[in-house]
Amino acid sequence: MVRVGVDVGGTFTDLVIFDEVSSELLYLKFPTRPREAWLSVISALEASSLSIDHIDIIVHASTLGTNIFFGQKGLELPKGLLITNEGFRDIIEIGRQNRPRLYDPYFSRPRPLISRNMRIGIRGRIDAFGNEVEPLDTKTLENIAIKYCGEVDAFIISFLHSYINPVHEEVARRIIKTYCPKTDVILSHVVDPEPMEYERTSTTVVNALLKPVLAKYLYILRRELLKRGFHGKILVMKSSGGVSTVEYALETPAAFIESGPAAGAIATAYFSKIMDLDRVIALDMGGTTAKASAIIDGEPLIVKEYEVGGEIHMGRLIKGSGYPVRISHIDIVEVSAGGGSIAWIDHGGSLRVGPLSAGSEPGPACYDRGGVEPTVTDANLVLGRLPTVLAGGRIRLYKELAEKAIDKLAQELGLSIEETALSIIRIANTLMARALRIVSIERGLDPREFIIFGFGGAGPLHIAYLARELSVKKAIVPPMPGVFSAMGLLLTDYRHDYRKGIMKYVSEIDDEMIEGIFRELEDKALNTLYSEGFSMDNIRIIRELDMRYSKQAYELSIPYVRPFSKTAELFHEVHEAKYGYRHEDEEVIVVAAKLTAYGITNKPPVIRKYMAKPYTPRPDLFRKVYFEEIGWINTPIYYWEKLYPGAHIDGPAIIESIDTTVLIPPGYNGIINEFRAIDVEV
Repeated sequence: MVRVGVDVGGTFTDLVIFDEVSSELLYLKFPTRPREAWLSVISALEASSLSIDHIDIIVHASTLGTNIFFGQKGLELPKGLLITNEGFRDIIEIGRQNRPRLYDPYFSRPRPLISRNMRIGIRGRIDAFGNEVEPLDTKTLENIAIKYCGEVDAFIISFLHSYINPVHEEVARRIIKTYCPKTDVILSHVVDPEPMEYERTSTTVVNALLKPVLAKYLYILRRELLKRGFHGKILVMKSSGGVSTVEYALETPAAFIESGPAAGAIATAYFSKIMDLDRVIALDMGGTTAKASAIIDGEPLIVKEYEVGGEIHMGRLIKGSGYPVRISHIDIVEVSAGGGSIAWIDHGGSLRVGPLSAGSEPGPACYDRGGVEPTVTDANLVLGRLPTVLAGGRIRLYKELAEKAIDKLAQELGLSIEETALSIIRIANTLMARALRIVSIERGLDPREFIIFGFGGAGPLHIAYLARELSVKKAIVPPMPGVFSAMGLLLTDYRHDYRKGIMKYVSEIDDEMIEGIFRELEDKALNTLYSEGFSMDNIRIIRELDMRYSKQAYELSIPYVRPFSKTAELFHEVHEAKYGYRHEDEEVIVVAAKLTAYGITNKPPVIRKYMAKPYTPRPDLFRKVYFEEIGWINTPIYYWEKLYPGAHIDGPAIIESIDTTVLIPPGYNGIINEFRAIDVEV
């Protein structure tokens, strides 16, 4: 069986091919075509040595979901109609009253994804206990279905307390389908069966509007693959770090918004396990952005809610500036510090980097593809830290064009070209260091206890200085770092998440009730995984309960243990560990049951080589490189594919491969370990 991982990024499309019979791994980087992401996949496959008709599985990740909410040209929001309870049609506009910029009188909330004239409130009410207190106005629903059939891409139904009793939403769906059978009807209790009507409605709206966009993209991709002889299966990466079939992706497209960044975290988690590392921070620096995530005991940190399309300030998502999506995803912090991030001077005369990126079209100035703005890549080239070709020779770099672009800034700043380029690198490093601190210090974790994995096409150039910034003694550049996220697509398992709202006090719950709820969720999970070809031997189930004290607004996820009374006791322990106190006299509410089901896949083998006696390899060539510690120096260059475990390289030095470049500054050394990764340490 041949499996292919394809990660479509903003600058490069990365491809990793794994042949299960020969255990051979092939990989390449190909410039992304941002307007036609599907064509990037086709072009990358055709550029490889593999015939498309030999591929059995393609595992795909992209930034399509994120881009549509940031207003990328060519991606228009579909038209939806929101139907909710009378008096609640403005719920997605009112939202929560936290103000993202407290003292900014000119701040305006993000525009609603559905305009007010396309939001309708109708009579009918279910109370918080699931009882019908007012019948549903079915006549009005019939009129709505007749009037808007053919005018909208989706009907979105979100009624109060449908997570307890979905009867009104189910009736609404049947009525609309009677008059308008070909239009999607999206129900909130299916998408997000939990309390808090604003978050549930927002998640359902985002899901509904993404569905036709993702469906169109996947349809075009499959059609073009079929034309070229592909008859295999397409899987899609989820924000939570698992994969699922196209059919499931089309039902819950909101679960796939952060698919690309999640793949890098999964690859880091996998390698941290086989390297026996319990605390790792992943830093994925690509062409457009840099992403950071924390992995503890081989598992990425997971959060249950995030905002898409929101503002990012210094790596922090500004709460209330985007559209809430309440679906599990890996806790990832993203900053505008990729290789293509543009350097510029603000009105105060200060040098800045990002958030705009040159991407792959036109790309950094040194690409000679029409870009004229200086970027982080241009700065690294000017300082001699990059070779003259990237991506296995597919991109040629022109140092004179990089110098010309940076010289414009240098003259305005009154600095030399080298000083300006070094300043660009320092600012980019500061942005990335802030992201690393957010996923560690601001999560209550000490970064000095972690090892940093640096990957992505640009990450290994910066990882040593970032480790120094956080007082981390060791960083690791994993094998195939430039395509590491695509590698993560082949290292992940199938994952499906199921939830059911409960909203009862602990005193109202017994073991039979909880077991019944989990059996219901588990039956759904097993049926799905069986249909995807898994047997019970390759399935793993995790049960959790979301719990909180009665006067709290947000809950903690607690592993479910039997009997249920032990889970209740565990809640107090987890709460005290996280917040420093417990209230055993206060009532505890079980908000929801959560079940995560994994289908375990075969992974590409990671070969552990014999660690030979340490040796000092001979440089393949020398190049003048600028270091802030010593200035220009004739620096040894090593080709990674020629090195084997035990190689010990003292800085300053550079190690090159077809997918990345590793910088070893003065005072650091690089050691090729038994996994053919590079340990970068003082």
